[in-house]
Amino acid sequence: MTESQSQKPDYERELRNAGVRITRPRRVILGILSDAGDHPDAMEIFRRAVAIDASISLSTVYRTMKLLEGVGAIHRHAFEGGPSRFEPAIGEHHDHLIDIETGDVIEFQSDRIEELQQEIARSLGYDIVHHRLELYGRKRRKR
Repeated sequence: MTESQSQKPDYERELRNAGVRITRPRRVILGILSDAGDHPDAMEIFRRAVAIDASISLSTVYRTMKLLEGVGAIHRHAFEGGPSRFEPAIGEHHDHLIDIETGDVIEFQSDRIEELQQEIARSLGYDIVHHRLELYGRKRRKR
């Protein structure tokens, strides 16, 4: 479990600080995001929300995600071949391994990878300002 999975984001505070009104549907969506241990897409957030309150619309989910992204409270990931997925913008830097068969997203952190990236950038005359590493794979079959 990475640091970002163990911390609970306070999305409501983030939006209030940005001057956004917290409506009942928005509060449901924020609760779902706070409790999510995965990287849900908008449709999955919508499915979870309507199970709690059938009056919540998909457009409300999209607007809320856009607001959260705009204030820097979430990261949007467009993993290859799938819809945008979301995760909290808290915790330590980590990378992702995406299972191409199940769509599962596994977070990992590797000091060796981070050091190698710095070494490569330095050798090419650059300083890394931001990076994102996504690995795509499938589980090994036991022989």
